[in-house]
Amino acid sequence: MNTAMTNSLPPEATMTAATAPSRSFWIVVGRQLRRDPVAMIAALVLLLIIAAAIFAPWLAPADPFKASMLNRLLPVGSPGHLLGTDELGRDLLTRLMYGGRLSLLMGIVPVLAAFIIGTSIGLFAGYVGGRANMVTMRMLDVFYAFPSVLLAVAIAGALGPGMSNSLIALTLVFVPQMVRVAESVTTQVRRLDYIEAARMSGASSFSIIRVHVLGNVLGPVFVYATGLLSVSMILGSGLSFLGLGVKPPEPEWGLMLNTLRSAIFRNPLVAALPGAMIFFTSIAFNLLADGVRSAMDIRK
Repeated sequence: MNTAMTNSLPPEATMTAATAPSRSFWIVVGRQLRRDPVAMIAALVLLLIIAAAIFAPWLAPADPFKASMLNRLLPVGSPGHLLGTDELGRDLLTRLMYGGRLSLLMGIVPVLAAFIIGTSIGLFAGYVGGRANMVTMRMLDVFYAFPSVLLAVAIAGALGPGMSNSLIALTLVFVPQMVRVAESVTTQVRRLDYIEAARMSGASSFSIIRVHVLGNVLGPVFVYATGLLSVSMILGSGLSFLGLGVKPPEPEWGLMLNTLRSAIFRNPLVAALPGAMIFFTSIAFNLLADGVRSAMDIRK
């Protein structure tokens, strides 16, 4: 994982506006995004992967848990098994489709939870300022003393193996990063003239945050969050690979990559397929995040 992402404030955190983004702004963002062929191809790839995962019960050619010791490690293109079989003779195409459910869940849920929690904390710390801001940010700075990978492994190891504990571990890793972005933008916005005017008019702090501040903060935090989707999925797969995430016999790309290690010399193509799915999905997430970041760059 790119650890630089966790050690420095992203450029989009410095982007703000005099007023909250209007509906026309999002229309322009959508148009710019549609004009980006790379982002559109990445979005199409992700849609296909997500659709295959969602509709796996209807699209998959076999039962993901049905084993056959007579059909162990069949090569790609075998009759009845388009992508071969795994170490227990289970259809690999089926398990890849079902595995996308858990792998995508490990990528999306922690980022979404961290987005909500981190934005809320960052809004509070940035708007209140002063000692509350300093205490909050210094407490969260403790998380930056460790690389994200090691921190996720340490938390998951302390909580114990299991998917729910992995989701909690990943969420805790991403919350400080979301807080830093939200706090930075909120600190800039609360100093603007129209915020002071709203305060002088008698508007409550909750009303000012909801109407005037939140719209400015959501854009930069959302852009940053899209860049974390691939990181979250890779970390989640890594935890499953290490035995700290999804447990057998559930299909999940990281766990499948681990169980197929013994077949790397006998049938390397089959053994590499779960890793290829992780690679292509993470690349698609990154390319789409770059497209969203470029489309929302108000400095252009």
